[in-house]
Amino acid sequence: MSVGALLMIAATGTANAPYTPHAVRSADGVVLSVQESGNPAGPAIVFIHGISQSHLSWSRQVNSELAKEFRLVTFDLRGHGNSDKPLVPEAYREAKRWAGDIDAIIRQLGLGKPVLVGWSYGGRVVNDYLAQFGDGGISGIVYIAAVSTAKDGVFGPGARLPGMTSDDLATNIAGTRSFLEACFKVRPPPEEMAAALAYNMMVPVPVRRFLGGRPTAYDDVLRALHVPVLVVQGREDAIIQPAMSEHTLSLVKHARGAFYDGVGHSPFYEAAGRFNADLAAFVRAIPR
Repeated sequence: MSVGALLMIAATGTANAPYTPHAVRSADGVVLSVQESGNPAGPAIVFIHGISQSHLSWSRQVNSELAKEFRLVTFDLRGHGNSDKPLVPEAYREAKRWAGDIDAIIRQLGLGKPVLVGWSYGGRVVNDYLAQFGDGGISGIVYIAAVSTAKDGVFGPGARLPGMTSDDLATNIAGTRSFLEACFKVRPPPEEMAAALAYNMMVPVPVRRFLGGRPTAYDDVLRALHVPVLVVQGREDAIIQPAMSEHTLSLVKHARGAFYDGVGHSPFYEAAGRFNADLAAFVRAIPR
């Protein structure tokens, strides 16, 4: 049994739904660890996790009724999980490389026009893809507490955790634990937090450093969107403030917002039932 499967059992208490692993090579040679599950004949949904997380973040989607209807694709971002982790800054600071990762997954798995679901930093990756390729190759977007700007008032106190980039292991672990605690208003049980800490710690310190500091100029990209867009945000988010999603909605005039009361940075986990229903309804409504 793979490390990923063991961590999924630890995170959910059950074995992962059957899935097919893929090794997808991006344009710059980085190999991405990709997982495909669900209904192979259904509309494709690509889930893009946040900073220092992994594909295991989406356990409450992969192991849900969504799998009966939709083709579910998860993966580890470059530098994360079981994907390659190049230790050079340009591998993370050049937007075209993140864009190339999404393009490679879509093309190599033959996903047609998938819906992209981007959480937190994953929203940046979606926007990098859009800046490079436009929205002609996808059918819709779901942004979850997704980064779209760096203007004042959009980041909460939980987004500032310098301990996560410390070379001192004890400091790094403590910082990562604090970050994970900030990811939830509705806290997971201890065994699930332990699994999350394990896969968060798989991200090397240099990679965490490289992820910061690149431009966040996505306004024109968002204004140019034509595909359907859903913006999901927890009102009690300590990392990404609701102002971030409000900014996105102000630029994507046709987008629909879904703000979850009593929920933090991880609405797809904390309110999985509602999120999964919202996601399914959104995908079903897209003309094909």
